[in-house]
Amino acid sequence: MVKAANIYIRVKPEIKEQAEQTFNAFGITVSEAVNIFLHKAIMVGGIPFDVRPLTPNAETLEAMREVELMEQNPSVGKGYTDVTQMIKELLT
Repeated sequence: MVKAANIYIRVKPEIKEQAEQTFNAFGITVSEAVNIFLHKAIMVGGIPFDVRPLTPNAETLEAMREVELMEQNPSVGKGYTDVTQMIKELLT
């Protein structure tokens, strides 16, 4: 018989419910999903996925500001009515 060690974690009830629904769709329990996570973490020697904030990089932030400016002032930027011309100019 395999012995089991318990891990206790605290999560918000809505997160637990969403996780249960997500893992149920795969036919596994939250406990089984945590075991999969732990095994994978051991295999890769760390967290098995990218962990970083969802903050856009500087280039993306600048593009977002540019779009906002263009929305406020349509004369800023260039518009196209011909897709072929737009692609031609983008590639040159």
